[in-house]
Amino acid sequence: MKKVVVGLSGGVDSSVTAYLLKEQGYDVIGLFMKNWHDDSVTISEECPWLEDSNDALIVAEKLGIPFQTVDLSEQYKERIVDYMFDEYQKGRTPNPDVLCNREIKFDVFMKIALQLGADYVATGHYCRKGILTNANGEETFQLLAGVDGNKDQSYFLCQLSQEQLSRTLFPIGELTKPEVRKIAADNDLITADKKDSQGLCFIGKVRLPEFLQQKLKPKKGVIVEVPSETAQYQKETPQFLSKVDELAFNATKPVYHIEDGKIVGMHQGAHYFTKGQRKGLDVGGTKEPLFVIETDVDENVIYTGQGKSHPGLYRRTLFVNDDELHWVRTDLALQVDGQMEVMARIRYRQPLQKATLYKIDGGMYVDFEEKQSAITEGQFVAWYQGDELLGSGVIA
Repeated sequence: MKKVVVGLSGGVDSSVTAYLLKEQGYDVIGLFMKNWHDDSVTISEECPWLEDSNDALIVAEKLGIPFQTVDLSEQYKERIVDYMFDEYQKGRTPNPDVLCNREIKFDVFMKIALQLGADYVATGHYCRKGILTNANGEETFQLLAGVDGNKDQSYFLCQLSQEQLSRTLFPIGELTKPEVRKIAADNDLITADKKDSQGLCFIGKVRLPEFLQQKLKPKKGVIVEVPSETAQYQKETPQFLSKVDELAFNATKPVYHIEDGKIVGMHQGAHYFTKGQRKGLDVGGTKEPLFVIETDVDENVIYTGQGKSHPGLYRRTLFVNDDELHWVRTDLALQVDGQMEVMARIRYRQPLQKATLYKIDGGMYVDFEEKQSAITEGQFVAWYQGDELLGSGVIA
């Protein structure tokens, strides 16, 4: 009998994952990960880990499976929280959920599961695993979107490797959320009607500025509003000698100076803000709401523009450096001068967009057919063909 360790989080998705695997005849162990101790920055009613671990225990007892808790808070702080602080300090916006899967669930947690003698680790993610077998019997693993288009979580797993996929099961990937809730209700699982957790992976809903202020001190600076008809948006597109020159031009961000606009307010630190952000600026009196179009952490200035269609928000091309480029399908990885037509997204839940990948020496350009709003450094771009996620990278 194959042994599976399920990451039981105290939510409905992982509860049904454990139930389905038990029904399928696996030897199932429930493991709850405790990754966070500091309640001072969480909005406590939203994601109290004590209640979650208790719900996970009740589900395990109901299913008659062994259950234990592992404390990974040290590794979580080191690999996720410290990384987040570091990225925000550089003026980039990290995605902790993607990192959490790569660094914690499918690395630290997976190693613990394998030490317990597990053949597989299973999670309650809405995605699927495909297996391709070649003539020699060698297997290649595919990361496929979940059947429920509204809940598909393949983007959050965009950094997984072939090795990690080979040891992973996604039992609810073929189901929709209402079907999962119905299975939980039919089997009297306490989590059947429990609300989905939100906020930072394993921490819960966080007051982000307060969370960041633990390490990044407030620092007063100015908010500048840049008009949409400023000279640099009116530049004519030059004639390019090569496709690479054109891509480099389209991937270049505008550079702003305070004299490009007018000072409209003050902020507590440019490192607390991210591109495309609207809330928290506290500037009134504009015809349309202000959006952050750029942050300058060195000069501690936030540049903003009026309205969702402000040209400062849009760019067509982004770049990923080689050391932050990741292929789930290593067999399809582009070589220098290679290109590939894909569908891509730059954030979770964004509808897939037509794009072309161009591999050059040192990295890869992702060139979208249409300009994208708020391409944000530090976030992940993921690319697909059909419903298969092929790879991803950190936006430079």
